[in-house]
Amino acid sequence: MGLPCVLEDEPLQYPLARRDESVVDDYHGVRISDPYRWLEDPDAEEVKDFVEKQMKLTESVLEKCDTRERLREKITKRFDHQRYRAPFRRGNKLFYFHNSGLQPQNVLFMQDSLDGKTEVLLDPNGLSKDGTVSMSICAVSEDAKYLAYGLSSNGSDWVTIKVRQVENKEFEPDIVSWVKFSSVSWTHDSKGFFYSRYPAPKESENLDAGTETYANLNHEVYYHFLGTNQSEDILCWRDPDNPKHTFHTCVTDDGKYLLLTIAESCKPVNKVYYCDISALANGLEGYRGRKDLLPFVKLIDNFDAVYNAIANDDTLFTFWTNKDAPKYKLVQVDLKEPTAWFDVLQEAEKDVLVSAVAVNVNQVLVSYLSDVKYVLQLRDLKTGSLLHHLPLDIGTVFEIRGRRKDSTVYIGFTSFLTPEIIYQCNLDTAVPEMKIFQEIVVPGFDRTAFDFNQVFVTSKDGTKIPMFIVARKNIPLDGSHPCLLDAYGGFNISITPYFSASHFVLAKHLGVIFCLANIWWI
Repeated sequence: MGLPCVLEDEPLQYPLARRDESVVDDYHGVRISDPYRWLEDPDAEEVKDFVEKQMKLTESVLEKCDTRERLREKITKRFDHQRYRAPFRRGNKLFYFHNSGLQPQNVLFMQDSLDGKTEVLLDPNGLSKDGTVSMSICAVSEDAKYLAYGLSSNGSDWVTIKVRQVENKEFEPDIVSWVKFSSVSWTHDSKGFFYSRYPAPKESENLDAGTETYANLNHEVYYHFLGTNQSEDILCWRDPDNPKHTFHTCVTDDGKYLLLTIAESCKPVNKVYYCDISALANGLEGYRGRKDLLPFVKLIDNFDAVYNAIANDDTLFTFWTNKDAPKYKLVQVDLKEPTAWFDVLQEAEKDVLVSAVAVNVNQVLVSYLSDVKYVLQLRDLKTGSLLHHLPLDIGTVFEIRGRRKDSTVYIGFTSFLTPEIIYQCNLDTAVPEMKIFQEIVVPGFDRTAFDFNQVFVTSKDGTKIPMFIVARKNIPLDGSHPCLLDAYGGFNISITPYFSASHFVLAKHLGVIFCLANIWWI
């Protein structure tokens, strides 16, 4: 295909980014200059002019790339393939997301059984001409009677929640606005759901989708009854003394408890409160019109670790946590004895416990990260003892769908040379049976034409950094070919092996070598 661009000898004339030396912040006696603060206002005319000049400069270069359109054609063709997400069960129905290839948004399908007729429940692609309205929240009620879904536009974090009946696909009149950083969790009677929101912004605040820059303050938790106006929603929790805290709610699988997870930043720490909603006098209906909050009990009231509840047997809760365990472990606590915590699955010596999903009544499916390669195990939920290793190639487990009532779970897997596979795993057999449920096929991709391997590179402080190298077979690693190096490690996240159609095109047609350095920092 040749080089993607040929540039002239004349140097490019970049737009001038002026420095404003007058902007200086004082952080506890330390003065920090921020000369480009003016670029943070996307609505300022000077910023718009700067961005427009950058775009014109970029286009002036790209329009001279004689291979640009051919490269676009190749990449578009490779992206035009079906994609699936693992199915999940609610009530007597299965639900899953599917994309036919080049659809901007995934479509939510449903069926009565794996062999049953598939039906479209909600297609976000018809909600806007340019396909920029997405379904960012999806929650089906326990009896599969209702779908609550949150829509956002142009990549904005602001979400509007609406409701649709599952069986007849009729839309309910409910509209819940000003939702942000929220989950939706139905009560098991399907009368309504919990969600989190911010107070309605003032008219002067910028709400241009995707560009809002003001601070998010005073997150609140509400309960919405179906068929009522949002103004009648029950205020369940707020904390005006800590306006930067954010709240996530979840109704436990038994429908008895409402868990409230509290975060204060992007750090991997949180608090956990709970409310026994089954013990509320007159239920949630008794809080209509009242000003008092739900009676939450503080189980964990320190920002000292991550605590993620994965199961409960009445008052006995199991948590995934990094409390005194940087590589994570499973612990249990009885709400009747909230100070008595004990380990169920201790922290591994080397591998990181990245997820745990309670399945098949008293089992837990755990995934470990071992030198950036996923290891999948089935263990006993009560004792943590190993039951089975589940076979996997070198790659990434990107989703596990299943609950304690499910003996069949679905596992999403990908790697550099495996676009995507959804495995169906039957846990009722003596040895768990893993079989391919859906396998993604990318047109023109031949995995046998490529190699990937892992090396360890010594960093400045002596740490061994794992790195994957992906290239066309027989490509020499001697600096004679272009190399694309990728790395990310912020917010306790490290990139693991994944398939990229664009990387495949670059490697196949331009001889590009792709390197993924697996760094990590907090």
